[in-house]
Amino acid sequence: MFPTPIEQSHIAVQRFYKIALPVALLLWLLPLIAVMLTSIRSAADITSGNYWGWPTSINLIGNYTAIFENTPLGKYLWNSFRVTIPTVIGAVALSCMTGFALAVYNFRLNLFVFFMFIAGNFVPFQILMVPVRDLTLKLGVYNTTTGLALFHIAFQTGFCTLFMRNFIKALPRELIEAARCEGVSEIRIFWYVVLPLMKPAIAALSVLIFTFIWNDYFWATVLTQGVDSQPITAGLYSLNGQWIAAWHLVSAGSIVAAIPPIAMFFLMQKQFIAGLTLGAVK
Repeated sequence: MFPTPIEQSHIAVQRFYKIALPVALLLWLLPLIAVMLTSIRSAADITSGNYWGWPTSINLIGNYTAIFENTPLGKYLWNSFRVTIPTVIGAVALSCMTGFALAVYNFRLNLFVFFMFIAGNFVPFQILMVPVRDLTLKLGVYNTTTGLALFHIAFQTGFCTLFMRNFIKALPRELIEAARCEGVSEIRIFWYVVLPLMKPAIAALSVLIFTFIWNDYFWATVLTQGVDSQPITAGLYSLNGQWIAAWHLVSAGSIVAAIPPIAMFFLMQKQFIAGLTLGAVK
């Protein structure tokens, strides 16, 4: 039923695995290596077509300084934080409460409400482009970080609720029943009994949602425009000039844009892995 471990496979399979693994890893890393090399190239290298060769001159400090001095990259970064952090807080907070309600209380429409949360995840987001844009215009939040954050909170709550509901459902029911026997209110049960046990799930979900929202490009271009509201994923395109493609600056900006989600993952690595694997082994 399960694949044979590599250590127990035939010697030829083991040798093929040892050769294929670094080759596959190199192929997977090639685009990232290309972007990193391009980020330290000079403009002359780009115009001469030296895309894959070693840079004729290393412009590490010059390129990474230029994207902050000559472009509004810092403003785009700040906009991304203004959108991503409220979205993570709002979506995770709402999903903790909705997940608790759906996992603990067996009311009549429990499954129907749960299925409605799940169904929202299967709607292609491209077909929502026009109605969502019209809604933000009517509410007066179009081209604002607030409107983009509110939309992301609404759109991500379905997935977060699915994640949290299943996590809470796996917790020992006896803990909640014992607290009720002691006369503890439902709010205090949620706050003092269930919520502390949800820390690994909250950490894992926070990393996932932070990465999803930070890397979003579609809604960033649909619901925002201009330096005052666009996040960095949409703002990177503006680093190109009207007539000249400044790919060395775009590559440097892409590397800078990738640092926050990578840093968050490494800072919460233990909690993230624990949240994803908790309950995997009975």
